[in-house]
Formats: sequence, structure tokens, C-alpha cells
Amino acid sequence: MSQTKTSNEPLVDQALAEEHGLNAEEWEGLCALVGRQPTLTELGIASALWSEHCSYKSSKVHLEELPSSGEHVVHGPGENAGVVDIGHGWVAAFKIESHNHPSFIEPYQGAATGVGGILRDVFTMGARPIACMDSLHFGAPDAPRMRHLVDGVVRGIGDYGNCVGIPTVGGQTRFHAGYDQNILVNAFALGLARRERVFTAKARGPGNPLLYVGSRTGRDGIHGATMASESFDAESESKRPTVQVGDPFTEKILLEACLEVMRTGAVVAIQDMGAAGLTSSVFEMADSGGVGFTIHTDRVPLREEGLGPYEIMLSESQERMLIVAERGRQEEVARVFRKWDLEVSEIGEVAQEQVGRVLHGSEEAAVIPIDKLADATPMVRRPVEVPKDLAQRHEMPAFEAEDPQQALCRLLDTPELGSKEWVWRQYDHTVRTNTVVGPGGDAAVLALKGTPSGLALTCDVNPVYCGLDPFVGGSQAVAEAVRNLACVGAEPVGLTDCLNFGNPENPEVAWQFRECIHGIANACKALEVPVVSGNVSFYNETEGVSIPPTPTLAMVGVVPDLGGVPVSHFTTAGDRLVLLGRTHDELGGSAYLRLLLGIEAGKPPAVSLDSEERLAGLLRYASFEGMIHTAHDLSEGGFAVALAEAAFAPYKNWGVRASVDLDPRTLFSESQARALVAVPAKRVEEFLTEAETEGVDAVDIGEVTETGRFEVDFDGGSIELDVDELRQLWSTALPRALDL
Repeated sequence: MSQTKTSNEPLVDQALAEEHGLNAEEWEGLCALVGRQPTLTELGIASALWSEHCSYKSSKVHLEELPSSGEHVVHGPGENAGVVDIGHGWVAAFKIESHNHPSFIEPYQGAATGVGGILRDVFTMGARPIACMDSLHFGAPDAPRMRHLVDGVVRGIGDYGNCVGIPTVGGQTRFHAGYDQNILVNAFALGLARRERVFTAKARGPGNPLLYVGSRTGRDGIHGATMASESFDAESESKRPTVQVGDPFTEKILLEACLEVMRTGAVVAIQDMGAAGLTSSVFEMADSGGVGFTIHTDRVPLREEGLGPYEIMLSESQERMLIVAERGRQEEVARVFRKWDLEVSEIGEVAQEQVGRVLHGSEEAAVIPIDKLADATPMVRRPVEVPKDLAQRHEMPAFEAEDPQQALCRLLDTPELGSKEWVWRQYDHTVRTNTVVGPGGDAAVLALKGTPSGLALTCDVNPVYCGLDPFVGGSQAVAEAVRNLACVGAEPVGLTDCLNFGNPENPEVAWQFRECIHGIANACKALEVPVVSGNVSFYNETEGVSIPPTPTLAMVGVVPDLGGVPVSHFTTAGDRLVLLGRTHDELGGSAYLRLLLGIEAGKPPAVSLDSEERLAGLLRYASFEGMIHTAHDLSEGGFAVALAEAAFAPYKNWGVRASVDLDPRTLFSESQARALVAVPAKRVEEFLTEAETEGVDAVDIGEVTETGRFEVDFDGGSIELDVDELRQLWSTALPRALDL
């Protein structure tokens, strides 16, 4: 078979293709696609676009089950970010993505460039970013390298976001031994745009010029997409060169320049150079628009000499964009970027024929039919297998209940349930002055300036539940996110998912993925929450050991009126405490068993979507009517932990005096569809009547006091503690565990 070959490039054969991650069938498909033996650049392009990270070849068949339309949806999956209508002429663009592999190899740059990439996904849509969140899953604090990883990731997120000037307003930080060899770093960003000013990545107009803007291209990040599509082994440290290096100051001026140039009307389409760099941006834009292109890689601005077309097309250097400009107006676009002291170069043009041509000087480095390349993208239905020990995992071993007072103190003294203030204090969470409720609550709340409304954001998943029963775990993640938004009075308008799993070639992992998707889809349909964007991260595995299934969900809601948003802590002495929902003896997968007794077994708590819907409706109504000062959902640690957390207000410790019909076990039950609210005494009867009307169990269990004492009577005993002592344990648990 003959080959078109550029200067100084090796001949390509099946062995080299295998090194690039292509199997025998994919290699034969590529040869048939180009009608000859491919060039090195063609091999690089196909291997990147057909990688798991870019093609979703193992997940597409399941992702189609997720609902993606709804009354608020403007753009669903397929664009750089999902876009939803939030009223008053505004839309919100948002997305969450993983940067797991890079962050494990080089935590500071891996996490920093994760933030940079997700910000570009948002402002590429024409939206100004106003908030970030992160979902971080670390191993045991004493695991090898873990303190280094935690420190690097947190600093990377904080430094990048702080320099760009985007607040990090929420998220989650977890610790579990299942992440000892594969930490997870998921970054979320949200931006605002006027409804009529949304941009897409659909290339149009043959003859329209392609403009490269932003930082120069270097060798950093080459093969980043393929590296993210394979498991780790003992040699993973050698992959450090595949981790990109970020520059937040360039990101900031690139953001401002892009938003300015969009206002000129000269931009036809725009795309971030993310995974697979220039390759993914130009091929995806052309495929979306049904057009072709010609690119001259020798016109791409370089950081160093000697880069060939293969390296230029696959580099994942940061802070770069590709723009399709209106023909004849490219100088108008270029002037804006030069004003901001950014690189800008016309590197090619849109073509009528749906073929991608990559030229380097006078040589053809690649000639690929774009539509055929897209059609040939592999789609794999992986074999699934129910774990053989599933029934054994669901068996609840016998255990003796701990003394409740001791148990509460011990739970609050763990890095898992302790305060995460050490983390979020390193992030600026008030810059831009939109933040109404910041980190530490059930959901963050942002003001939608110029309107009475706001946005609420939350990030949720319980990997232990997902490991024990992935269907229930997926459903529970959706339900808890809806509940968290309801606690601040918000109606959900959409979610974005970051689906983190192990090796999909393992039938048990493929089963976990399928079942989690079933659970998420079932809950989203029942609770009417569309999935508008997302990311799949497979191959989170080292030496054959996969992470727990971790389908992280970030959900966005609209608060109609910010006038009386409840908070998750107590605010007023004399408020009545009302426990909402039913408590059952459900300790399977609970923090109580795992953190105190070392047991990770049993069936996770059942999820009643009907109960969740009724509870959320009650909380939203009560918030809008100003009936509640405090609303806090009951999740990990159950009632006892939630009640203690609510007593820890900023700069003040409240007291509680309560009596509950719970026994020493059910104090820590993690039954779902429950919340704790604090109601002004004069409105408690009105609230209880409304709860009865909505079909939500509601019991007045006590009151908020100013005594600073935690006093709870339960079936068989009582808990009597100083809130200050509890707070001291809770607030210092994480830094002590990390020896900081």
C-alpha cells in the first residue's frame, strides 16, 4: 500500500498505529478512509479523534438515554457548553469536565489547566464566566503522595481562578481509599449571556478565513487526549510531558478579547482548542457545519522551533482559540486581538468540499474526508457483567451501635465530614460581587444583577452508593442535587454531568456505567431536569484497580426572588425546628458504618422520586413565602450530623434543644427525601399545614437557642455537648488529617 509522506516523518504501519491506541480494525478503517497508508499526521489526527476521550465510543450508546430537552434548554449536548434560558433575557452557559489523569501526574498544572479549559468552553459560547465549582475526590489522607496531590490541586485551582478573577463558589471534596491511585479533579464553570448573543462552533461559508488566536503552540500536552483514554501503570510518572502548562493572565486577556470581538459581528464560529488541540477544534467545527477546510500548519505561531505538522495539530498548549471570521473582515478581528497583545494568524480557510487538508509549506501532511472520518468513529457496545459478589456486598453485617454522643464527635472529626474551609479559603469566592451564598452551604447562590432573581448551583454524587448499587446511586445523585437547590428556593433548569469510571473494557465497570446512566436518566425524567452538557472520563484505573463509580452531577436552578433565601445554618433564636420526611433504618453505605466501623456494605437508602418531588416543592414554596430561615438537607451522617452542621453559623455557635423519635442507629440513618428547617415560631402552624397539604411528613422537634448547647433527646438516651467543642472538632478535622 502506497503512502503519502511528508519530510522527516517515519513510515506508518500497524505497529505504530497500535502505539497510538488504534486496534487492528481501526487501523484498517483508517487505511480505507484515506485510500492508502496514512501519513503520521493522519494517524495522529485519527488516533486523537477516535480516542475514548474525544469520541465517547464506549458511552455514546448509553448517553442517548439521558433527557436533553426542556422548556429552558437553548443548546443541549454537542456544543462547548449547555445553554439554558434563565429569564429576563439572559441565558446561562455551563459545563463540567474532568482533568483527572493530568492532575494525578502533575497536580498543580493539571488542576489549573482544568479550570482554564472549562472557562474557555463557557466564554466560547459568548457567555462571560461568573462562577466556578469543583468536585475533588482524593484518596486516604495518609496514602502515598496524597498530601502532595491535595496541596497541588487546591493551589492550582485557586491560583488559576483567582488570577482570572472568577469566583469558586461551591463544589465538593471527598476522601476515600478508592482514589489512592486515581484522584478525580472535575471543574465546572458557568457564564451569562444575552439570549440573542450566543455563539456556536459551527463553521460556515466557504472562503471564510480561519484565525488562530491566543498563546503560541508548544510541545506541551501532545497526546493528552490519548493519555486520558488509557489506564495508569507503574510508568505513569513518565507521562508528565503530556500535561499542559497554563497561564491564567493570558486566559484573562483572551477572555476579554474574545467577548469584545464577538460584539463586532465579524465572528461566524469560534472553538476552544481543548483535548487534541487544533485537530479537534477544526475537524469538529467543519463536521458540525458540513464543510471542509485547508490549514497551513507552518503559519501557526510557535513557542519553539522544529515542530512539524504532527506536533502542531496535536499540541494541547493552553489559552488558544480557533475563529471562523467573515470573509473580508479578518483584519477587523485581528486588530482586536493585537490590541490585547495576543497572537493572531490567518492559518487557513473554510472549503466547500467536506475534506480536511493540512499543509506544511508545499507538502500535504494530511488529506482526510471529514464526513467519512466522523461516520467511521468507532461505537462500541461493551460487554456487561453483574459483579459476582454483588449479593454479598448487599448483606449487612451484624454490628453494635456506638454510643451516639461519641459517634457524632468521631464523625465530625473526619476529613470526609469535617469542614472544607481549609480548601475553599484558598479560592476567591466573592470576586465580581455576584455571590449571595458561597461555599459551605447546600447550594451556592448568585445574584442575577438587574433582576430580583438569582441562580443556585450544587455539585453532588455519593460514590459509595454508586459502588453498592449504581442505579440507586445515579438516581440519588440527581435527587440530592434537586433537594439542595430546593433548600435555597431554586427550581432546577438543567444539569451537566462528569461521568468518572474505571476501565470500560472490564465488563463489571461497563455494567456500573450502564446502571448509573439508567438511574440518572430515570430521576432526570421524573424530576424534569434536562442534561445539557457533560463529559465522560473512563480508564480511571491503575494496575487493574478501578476507582469507585463516580457520576458527578452539577445542577443549576433559578431562584425567582432573592429576598428571603434560606441558609443552611441557624440564624434566629426561638425558631422552631421541623424535621421533614420519613426516617427508616437505612445504614447501608452510610458514613456511620464506613467511617466508624470500617464497613462498606449493605443496600444504599431507597430513593422515592415522588417523595423528593413533594419535598422540593414544599421547600421552594416555603422559601418564596418567607416561611423558613434555615433549610438543610439530610445526607451523609444523617440527622445528627445535619443538626450539628446547622448549629455552626459563621462567627457564631447556636444551641439546639430537640427531642426526636429516633433510636441510636436511626440518628445516623441516611434515608433520602429529608430536610431540617428552622421556622419562625409564629409561622410554624402555617408551615405544618402546608407540609400536610403537600403530603410531606413534618414534625416539630424543638427550637434554636442561644445557649451554645447541643441537647437532643432520643429513644433510649440523650446527647449533651457544647457546640463549641463540636465545632472545634469539625473545623480542624481536615487540616489535622493532612498534617497542615
